[in-house]
Amino acid sequence: MDYKTFEPHIDLKSLVSCYWTLEVPKQSEPQKQRIVPDGCVEMAFILGDDIKRYTSEKEFIIQPRAMVLGQTIEPFYIEPTGFVNTFAVRFYPYGFANFISEPINNLVNKETPIDQLFEKGTADNLEQKIIKAKNTEQQINIIEKFLLERLNDEKTINRIVKDTVDSLLSTNGGISIKSILKNDLSKRRQLERNFKKQIGVSPKQLGKVIRLQTALKMLLDPKPENLTDISYKSEYFDQAHFIKDFREFTGTNPKEFINNENLALSALFYK
Repeated sequence: MDYKTFEPHIDLKSLVSCYWTLEVPKQSEPQKQRIVPDGCVEMAFILGDDIKRYTSEKEFIIQPRAMVLGQTIEPFYIEPTGFVNTFAVRFYPYGFANFISEPINNLVNKETPIDQLFEKGTADNLEQKIIKAKNTEQQINIIEKFLLERLNDEKTINRIVKDTVDSLLSTNGGISIKSILKNDLSKRRQLERNFKKQIGVSPKQLGKVIRLQTALKMLLDPKPENLTDISYKSEYFDQAHFIKDFREFTGTNPKEFINNENLALSALFYK
């Protein structure tokens, strides 16, 4: 697997985490890969062969070739049908809502074709430009021009939402919403309402995903610590709480995750 990340333009740094590319040669016996939540929204362009996304044990859909993957709060399986070649934009949790009028919670746990989020002619033109680009640098230039043109200066990120997300990120999901809001119930109701609009999931759900990310990175370290130490350093109450959340978001336990070939792609994203 050849996975690379690239920094965004300075004017997009507060909204875009990175651009990434992934190339995987065609496998004689392709395997399902379990994808686990990462707290971000992604716009992806499938430039190679089709990719299946399983909706049940045996049923699947073919992922749209130009799509937005909203917040995910549960793991899911994908499987390539041949050569994998993907270019994508990874947005911060509050980032993508600034580019569309569609309620962001409508995108949760699914892929949405970009022509359902932007005017069809605009979406089709963007996809064709990305397809015809000669290299990653050109693809980044194309997507950045598109995003900068879409960005409306008058539409500001809701301050209470941004402050909450920044607090969750800076504490690796360890801070409680009560601590952030100092037990102000009126602010909590406002936060819950605005979070759904701009992030798509609740503050508590996002905090759990961010905290799990911290634990996953420790787990995938070349010299990982024991599960008890990882639990406490990731702000879990105890190891049992850590394993419970781990199963919820990955569908497996920490030890199985490390050696499971179906999780090779997710592990690659987290390393």
